[in-house]
Amino acid sequence: MKRLHVLDWVGIGLFAAGGVAVAAGLLSVGEAESTVRRIAPLLVFLGAVIILAELTAQAEVFDVLADRLAGLARGRTVALFAVCVGFAAVTTVTLNLDTTAVLLTPVMLALARRLGLPALPLAVTTVWLANTASLLLPVSNLTNLLAAGRVGLEPVAFAGQMWLPQLAAITVTAAALWLVYWRSAARRFTPPPEHRPRDAVLFRVALGACLVFVAGVLFEVPLWLASGVAAVVVVGAFVVRDRSALRPGLLPWRLLVFVTGLFLVVETLGAHGLDRFAGTLIGTDPGAAGVFRAAATGMGLANVVNNLPAYIAGEAGIGAGHRTQLLALLIGVNVGPLAAPWASLATLLWWERCRAGGVRVPAAQFLLTGAAVAVAGTMLATAALLV
Repeated sequence: MKRLHVLDWVGIGLFAAGGVAVAAGLLSVGEAESTVRRIAPLLVFLGAVIILAELTAQAEVFDVLADRLAGLARGRTVALFAVCVGFAAVTTVTLNLDTTAVLLTPVMLALARRLGLPALPLAVTTVWLANTASLLLPVSNLTNLLAAGRVGLEPVAFAGQMWLPQLAAITVTAAALWLVYWRSAARRFTPPPEHRPRDAVLFRVALGACLVFVAGVLFEVPLWLASGVAAVVVVGAFVVRDRSALRPGLLPWRLLVFVTGLFLVVETLGAHGLDRFAGTLIGTDPGAAGVFRAAATGMGLANVVNNLPAYIAGEAGIGAGHRTQLLALLIGVNVGPLAAPWASLATLLWWERCRAGGVRVPAAQFLLTGAAVAVAGTMLATAALLV
């Protein structure tokens, strides 16, 4: 049996802690059932989108896309860096951060493999920008959708408020990526020959399924439905063309256990003071100090409990009409989740894709560099919000 990763043990521990909380009466059975029902669509999305990504990789779609990106760079690492940063940022802004984590990470890993470059710089580019480029539009991040009704801004007006913070966050991220990860790997490379998939039918079906998923995201179809339909289409193609690729290990049970346990534990914490604690940290000052406190609270809580419950807890502590403070909280929970692997769903999905791709992510380096970018990006983006 394959050895469990440390994150697997954390997930099992969280799930067990959630069960203990229910058994001890810290979280009622009704509250636990309500939590599971609320996250059920999220769990369906997670399972379906990972199966979609795994089988799309088997169909060699990501290898073909990687060749196209390499061709745009024309053998220059600086150009490749710009292409990767731009592609990741645009994908996150227009689709959402989870789509970037699931579909772009394998492209980046395939690109590194085909060019003979270290995989880590390209992989970190994906996960950092999946988080920090998710400020501009309501669709870019689920937290934005949660906040859209509260702030009372239509998409164009929302973008009008957030374009400068978004630019600041991407600038900090790109500078850090180049200095920490890309500069040492910079060299010329030879673009690979055009990749031709072994099974053209599987390639076309998998590519079409990914486009169906992307279209579903753009037209605001529920993520669980868009990913589920796309996954069913690809699984059906593999049933006909290559059943050997269909194995029980395609279902990401470890990630599903992790997310379920995480939400049960956070629900318990919320019932016993997390919301009040977040409100105390944020305070009631609607001025600049209160805005920075909201951003810092969102960033800190996201790396402790995950950005979704961090936003919900923080929102409860912000007074009605304090729009700038609420937008600052969004900056904290969107730009800030870069240190802990569980800080955002996109980061969790990214870790799963890296592990499936055989890429080792040094935990200490990831934590330290991610924390530095989270602090710098959150503070600069918050300052831009106040301009």
